[in-house]
Amino acid sequence: MTSNSINPLSRLLRYSHKYQTLIYQGITCSVLNKLFDLAPPVLIGAAVDVVVQKQDSIIASFGFETILSQLVVLSILSFIIWTLESVFEYAYERLWRNIAQRIQHDLRINVYSHIQDLELEFFENRSTGRLLSILNDDINQLERFLDVGANEILQVLTTVIVISIAFFILAPNNAWITIIPIPIIVWGAISFQKLLAPRYAEVREKVSLLSGRLTNNLTGITTIKSFTTEYYEIERVRKDSEGYLDSNQKAITLSAAFVPLIRLVILAGFTGILLFGGLEVEKGNLAVGTYSVLVFMTQRLLWPLTRLGQTLDLYQRAMASTQRVMDLLDTPITIHSGEISLPLDNIRGEITFDHITFAYNDREAVIKDFNLTIPTGATIAIVGSTGSGKSTLVKLLLRFYEIQKGSITVDGIDLREIVLYDLRRAIGLVSQDVFLFHGTVRENIAYGNTNATDGEVMHSAKIAEAHEFIMELPQGYDTIVGERGQKLSGGQRQRLSIARAILKNPPILILDEATSAVDNETEAAIARSLKHITENRTTIMIAHRLSTIRHADCIYVLEKGKIVEQGKHEELVAMEGVYNGLWRVQTGTHE
Repeated sequence: MTSNSINPLSRLLRYSHKYQTLIYQGITCSVLNKLFDLAPPVLIGAAVDVVVQKQDSIIASFGFETILSQLVVLSILSFIIWTLESVFEYAYERLWRNIAQRIQHDLRINVYSHIQDLELEFFENRSTGRLLSILNDDINQLERFLDVGANEILQVLTTVIVISIAFFILAPNNAWITIIPIPIIVWGAISFQKLLAPRYAEVREKVSLLSGRLTNNLTGITTIKSFTTEYYEIERVRKDSEGYLDSNQKAITLSAAFVPLIRLVILAGFTGILLFGGLEVEKGNLAVGTYSVLVFMTQRLLWPLTRLGQTLDLYQRAMASTQRVMDLLDTPITIHSGEISLPLDNIRGEITFDHITFAYNDREAVIKDFNLTIPTGATIAIVGSTGSGKSTLVKLLLRFYEIQKGSITVDGIDLREIVLYDLRRAIGLVSQDVFLFHGTVRENIAYGNTNATDGEVMHSAKIAEAHEFIMELPQGYDTIVGERGQKLSGGQRQRLSIARAILKNPPILILDEATSAVDNETEAAIARSLKHITENRTTIMIAHRLSTIRHADCIYVLEKGKIVEQGKHEELVAMEGVYNGLWRVQTGTHE
């Protein structure tokens, strides 16, 4: 049986098993609260019985003969019952809300943790907005149901069971009048549930599309403004929002019809007990006090069933959300950690690509039978045209993707056998796509080493030629960089990224187009500091701008996933091959 074939409620119950004790306590408090809530009609019936029967009332049979003593007993019982009802109401409210909050918290953390373990391809094939919708809106929807829905269902069940038993004890001849509507209501609830389920699944999908659209637009607001596509994007958001609106309206049209239809069924039961019960009193077959109890009990039994519509609405929304949350949690992890620990102090940094082949999504291979050995402490560069496979090698080394053939080793150990955390901790990556988190300059530099001192942060910034511009910022190292570093220029972001990698102090450093967004002056400054950056570590430099890699120990020219040339800068220029052509274009010496 696949996970998708399991009922969402069963999956939720299975997930919340660790809260079994709290759930049992919540169930107990909900049931006890409802039992005490149902007691007042009995007290009212007893009071009517005292006034009508006097010394012959039921309470008088317990030894309280005067009307005053009987009413005092009823008053004391009322005080006790109302107090206990309030106590258990507080208890179940607190328990169910805490259960809802804990399950919500655990789900969000577990789902987010699971997402982080998924391969990079998963994120490239899915909308960020959809994932955010599941992590936020869907899990919140589940929390809203657990807050009130679970208690509502328990109290309705308690009401039906207790009052049905009471009816058969007090008035077995008339019990059927009130009991008949119950199976009709239950059948109606189940029928509505089946009809609502696909509609709310559609609602959750539509809100994901809308969330994705809004997330993309807010992220790309600069592009929207620069291309003056504001009205175009408003229309696209309007279209997605109207789709969400339409799906919700279809669900609302159906769910809103539930309560009015159920009220008609309830009215039949309530009218029946008023009429036939009253006739039984007239015939002398039913006591007035008992008749009063039956009338109030009928109201207590049937009218709360109208809330089934709201509860059902919450339930279906929650189950649609649960399905999406659990499906995400069940997404298989394809890149598994190895078991060989690789302490940083023991890493030499020798890297070997041994006959590796790799293709994205079964497409044509990007890397074909590739071989390369990078000696310990060497600084090598990889160049080539766009799409030649340069950045793919980086992703494979970090195990963002798995190779289809061959092996990659670090110090002779296959990457697949190394603890994934140890492998990635040993590699510092400075990517061409710099990402800075919303926070201070200091926090972003220290991101890979959160225990770093201010002096270490500053030292890394100086090596990356970032200290000078940082000190010119309004609050220096305490300046907020904005979401994705939007308050900084491309070159400034790039230098902070380099400083972050330096502070991490990894034995293996990868500079993937690390100077692509810096000006000539900054590029020259970074080039001067490369001697310090690459000292005592294995360095892989990937670049289009060949001026930054002139002093590499060896330069490899990559074309269509294969090495076509290799050597030092001067040697490659002298070959008058691919590298020479690239160099002449960039230096302006081509004819």
